[in-house]
Amino acid sequence: MAKTATKRVVNAKHSPIPANAAAPAGGDSFAAMLDEAFGKTGSMEGKVVKGKVVAIDGDNAVIDVGLKSEGRVALREFALPGQDADINVGDMVEVFLERMEGRDGEASLSREKAKREESWVVLQQSFDKQAHVTGIIFGRVKGGFTVDLNGATAFLPGSQVDIRPVKDVTPLMGTPQPFQILKMDRARGNIVVSRRAVLEESRAEARGELVANLKEGQILQGVVKNITDYGAFVDLGGVDGLLHVTDIAWKRVNHPSEVLQIGQQVNVQVIRFNAETQRISLGMKQLEADPWEGVVAKYPVGLKMKGRVTNITDYGAFVELEPGIEGLVHVSEMSWTKKNVHPGKIVSQSQEVEVVVLDIDMQKRRISLGIKQCMENPWTQFRADHSIGTVLSGEIRNITEFGLFVGLPGDIDGMVHMSDLSWSEAGEEAIKAYQKGQTVEVKILDIDSDKERISLGVKQLTNDPFEGVSVGFKKGDIVTCTVSAVQDAGIDVTLGGDSGFTGFIKRGDLARDRSEQRADRFAVGEKVDAKIMTVEKGSKKVTLSIKAREVEEEKQAMAEYGSSDSGASLGDILGAAIKKAQKKED
Repeated sequence: MAKTATKRVVNAKHSPIPANAAAPAGGDSFAAMLDEAFGKTGSMEGKVVKGKVVAIDGDNAVIDVGLKSEGRVALREFALPGQDADINVGDMVEVFLERMEGRDGEASLSREKAKREESWVVLQQSFDKQAHVTGIIFGRVKGGFTVDLNGATAFLPGSQVDIRPVKDVTPLMGTPQPFQILKMDRARGNIVVSRRAVLEESRAEARGELVANLKEGQILQGVVKNITDYGAFVDLGGVDGLLHVTDIAWKRVNHPSEVLQIGQQVNVQVIRFNAETQRISLGMKQLEADPWEGVVAKYPVGLKMKGRVTNITDYGAFVELEPGIEGLVHVSEMSWTKKNVHPGKIVSQSQEVEVVVLDIDMQKRRISLGIKQCMENPWTQFRADHSIGTVLSGEIRNITEFGLFVGLPGDIDGMVHMSDLSWSEAGEEAIKAYQKGQTVEVKILDIDSDKERISLGVKQLTNDPFEGVSVGFKKGDIVTCTVSAVQDAGIDVTLGGDSGFTGFIKRGDLARDRSEQRADRFAVGEKVDAKIMTVEKGSKKVTLSIKAREVEEEKQAMAEYGSSDSGASLGDILGAAIKKAQKKED
């Protein structure tokens, strides 16, 4: 063993024993010196050492690190990713000594491991200080990318490449980029970095500067970050602003996605800015000319024109006259004859319709339009073609609690009130004889084209059987009647004489004072004075009111005996009237 070691020292080209060293006294001392020398060289394994490039052999550099033999290192280990190696004979370099002598008798060296060792020290310092490091993205791996940090390889997760998802990372590859080290594990050789963290820091700085200088009316460029039903959020470079759907364009925008898409660059104007909440309202249409300027002169009341239906609601339809200018056709202005019909059954989306300008409110930016005004008014035409007293036939289109609706020429309806159905029967009974869809003859009683009303009658087709018959009283008369029945809703009465008329006084008409409006204060057979309000000859029914009689008597007393304004009290006035009435009776 000692003989072999001696031979290695004598023949070694770069012996660790200096050539001018004094010879040891004795074999044991020489052996000790060998052990010391080889012990030092042995301790070099696994460390970074300096060496000299002595030759370039093909794709390898031959490096002398002061051992028995040189070592070889691939030239690519001296090159940056995608570049050629910049190394020449005579250069001093640092390499990692893996083994003093490999299988081929040469020293096993690595430039990459040397760089990694150097980088780890620097990277650890940067990690401890939370400082940024520079690296180059050079490859793709599952879930992310590989980054060269000056010799050390780090992992860049896909979510940490940018603040927003990046579809194509190619432009970033091969270019030095700043990174933040998120995690280091030297034992396993793992490093995780983030480019996003660096961008967010820069974004925070930019946000602070932007907010500090933000003013209403300012025009900025941003990127659409998110789209909702009510608008879009625009990234202004560190801070987001809301672009409401109504501020995207002057024309109607039903959904922001019709105009915008995520990632799109847009120019916007700051409409409102709240420094406390940092809420920013943005607008795009404000950068364009306002189409409402001069709209009164352009669309005078009465102008007929065509437009496109852009939206249909329960109360009408919106019609676009030009981009940015819309008017509302209220449901009441859509048809002369179709009442209580949903606008969607009259017009359809995107349909071109003819309209008339009815009114313009510049303050509220509203234009009222009409569709029916572009057509002939059937109510006016009906009045021109028919006169009162004309007899027509029509189909019963609807039956309500107060009468019949009958179809007439021009697709319009007239109404027969239940009181005009029969001379002899009450309206509630007479209406039971009619059915929807039945054809009936009617007489025109009245035409009001402005209110779109036509009054019809059925009983007027025959003569009034009670015409000319005197019943001894009329509407407005004060009569004495007898209580025949007491009900919760009022009292039934019979009128004197042989007329056979009965009457009813409802509870609200039993007295002027609310506290006296009680039916139970009357008894069957009691005489009461009341004022006739209505007379139905056919049914021989009369409606009366004690309240109306009292009010009338009070008015007469006030007119005859003075007013409370002259100093007399209401009691004095009524007292005088009562005394006068008593004298007349005496």
